[in-house]
Amino acid sequence: MAQLSYRTAGESHGPALTILIEGLPAGVGIDTELINAELTRRQGGYGRGGRMKIERDAVTILSGVRQGRAIGSPLVLQIVNRDSRIDEAPPVHRPRPGHADMAGAIKWLTPDCRETLERASARETASRTAAGAVAKCLLREFGIEAVGFVAELGPIRAVVADGETGPALRSARDANDVYCPDASVVDAMMAHIRQAKIDQDSVGGIVETRVFGAPIGLGSCWSFDQKLDGRLMQAVGSIQAIKGVEIGLGFDAARRPGSQVHDALDFDPAGRDEPHLGLVRRSNRAGGLEGGMTNGMPIVVRAAMKPIATLLQGMDSVNLLTFAPERSDYERSDVCAVPAASVVMENVVAFEIARAFVEKFGGDTLDEARAAYSSFMSTVRARFGGGRLNA
Repeated sequence: MAQLSYRTAGESHGPALTILIEGLPAGVGIDTELINAELTRRQGGYGRGGRMKIERDAVTILSGVRQGRAIGSPLVLQIVNRDSRIDEAPPVHRPRPGHADMAGAIKWLTPDCRETLERASARETASRTAAGAVAKCLLREFGIEAVGFVAELGPIRAVVADGETGPALRSARDANDVYCPDASVVDAMMAHIRQAKIDQDSVGGIVETRVFGAPIGLGSCWSFDQKLDGRLMQAVGSIQAIKGVEIGLGFDAARRPGSQVHDALDFDPAGRDEPHLGLVRRSNRAGGLEGGMTNGMPIVVRAAMKPIATLLQGMDSVNLLTFAPERSDYERSDVCAVPAASVVMENVVAFEIARAFVEKFGGDTLDEARAAYSSFMSTVRARFGGGRLNA
């Protein structure tokens, strides 16, 4: 059995984006409607630019699926770019501050930033969204759901209760174009984006993903690179324009005494058949992870997205051909991509949870994973709680 993993290829204005997924158990139903719906959500959101009016993202499955189900071999997806003009696109000699332009041009020994920006572009996140949506096809077989949303946009902060369920969060989020479950701040968020467009500026924010239904024990404390919190932070931190990641209280945990950070533990007999086995917390400040492993509470991951680096007004820069001071080049871009980032983050998190799930329960087939999961849960109920879990 291979480890669940994926790779992406393709440039922003190349012919297509390609995703290679390996290690998905045979028998998992591949829901193309789900995948395409996530791609459509990623293209949406208030504040998006002209590129999203051109593209109509949808996947074509090239391998690894027969009659709608994974067969266990490498699964290859393709997303065709309508705006395919990489050979005709003009060179970029004036790097945009905040983008990969300058560092990439120097790294690859060319004064033309085009090659760097074509791959560094957030267009690549369509691939990661598709991979995560495939992972969701596996997770939903076990009642695990990831829900991402906008928690803050610029200075405007949403209030989202800790106890919200996945379906309630998803329904409230989908009711507006900024993908925020707090309806009371939606108009202010949209107004903030409109003003940034008038100012020829861009807007950042904070996105959050919560994962419901994950069993206790995904991840490991045996080795630093197996810790699930570290893996989630790496996966989320690698999304374009993300500059900070936190789990649970995150940085706020450093400002509180321990009694206001750690989550007191109780046993609720009514929850003995749930994935958390009835072992519940009075709070979820840890964000569902302790010691690099899931603890049965909802997983809560937050990320800070900086404003898009491409500004219509430009910024002071330098021409890499002459080193003369000039204003930066402009590539078609968004005023605000925070709602889209919440979709990408949700799917990136879903893939990492699925990867940890396959490590613990996966076999070559979905049936083996089901059997392993069922056996684990039965064994835990038999060995813990002095028999109360079997009552």
